[in-house]
Amino acid sequence: MGQRSGRQERSKKPQLALSETMEAETEVRNNKEEAEEVKAKNQRLASVFGVADLKNEAIGLYNLGQTCCLNSLLQVFLMNIHFTGILRRITVPLSAAQKKNSVPYQMLLLLEKMQRGKRKAVGPTELAYCLAQHRVRFFVQHDAAQLFLTLWNLLKKQMKRPELVEELKDLYTICIEEHLACQNCSFEMKSKSTMLTLPLSVLDADSHWLKSLEDCVQHFFLPEELTGPNMCFCQKCGRKTPFLQSMKLVHLPQTLTLHLQRFNFERSSRTYKLSHYLSFPQHLDFREVLTENQCQADDSEKATWQYELFAVVAHSGSTSCGHYCAYVRSLTEHKWYCFNDSMVCPVSWDDVKCTYGHPRLNWRETAYLLIYMKKHPQ
Repeated sequence: MGQRSGRQERSKKPQLALSETMEAETEVRNNKEEAEEVKAKNQRLASVFGVADLKNEAIGLYNLGQTCCLNSLLQVFLMNIHFTGILRRITVPLSAAQKKNSVPYQMLLLLEKMQRGKRKAVGPTELAYCLAQHRVRFFVQHDAAQLFLTLWNLLKKQMKRPELVEELKDLYTICIEEHLACQNCSFEMKSKSTMLTLPLSVLDADSHWLKSLEDCVQHFFLPEELTGPNMCFCQKCGRKTPFLQSMKLVHLPQTLTLHLQRFNFERSSRTYKLSHYLSFPQHLDFREVLTENQCQADDSEKATWQYELFAVVAHSGSTSCGHYCAYVRSLTEHKWYCFNDSMVCPVSWDDVKCTYGHPRLNWRETAYLLIYMKKHPQ
């Protein structure tokens, strides 16, 4: 009995070992298939965004001499995976001279240097040299809104492929329809225009402080009477008459840039900064901010007007001696970072809200450009 039992136990061991081996081989095969699937997924993502964009580490930019404004804008551009998806498909210039003078190409090289390097910060030296060839001055105080427009126009001008230019326009440009109505007759003029940023006054018509971004947007679209020296020529009346000017929103892009006009110009040519408290939300729905009369869009277009804050370009100091930094929300990690030249650190939403401003702290950081991203693009 004992011997027979022993033979049975010995006969089961090879079967058990074989079963365990088969299970192990199956697990290895499944892991290999899973790894290959992940690799194939990353390759598909890389074909759209590039391998570098799959790495989430935030990299700083060295200040080359009053380049904090440029550095902040570059971080906003290059942290936007929709923009880098366009940038990676540009036509590479043929000659060395063309490469040195191509803003899109030099920006692409900088992106690769930032994401593939092992350092905490890199220098945008080649791109700065390239911009200097296009009359972008350095060692001067820049206005972030103006420099943003300059960079964008250079990118658009030097992108050789028409389809990429159209994608760049679709990604950033706003469409507004202006209405001008004569107050003496029924004559009316309409014209559509596109803009890269929506310029928002932080003061109302009586020079009182506006307290929120929503107030600023509503103020921009309020009708305005053009009287006195601002009167327009009416073709029907045959003379200058009072007109009512109104703006209607037609289209909003995937990446929406709002310009808070913090720098106020006086007739004495003196410029001063408006640092008062002005809040802005993480989530912004234009359908709740504007009335039906202020929109010239169908329901399918308006359904996409829900936004989430992506970046804040903040200014500290005075108009003559200031500094820029950028707060950017990673689209892959969904975390906020502060990019202060070569210094990069994770921050909270409460840190971002510190850029709302304070009326008695003029040197404090205040939001200057707000960049929102569509939640549900078409």
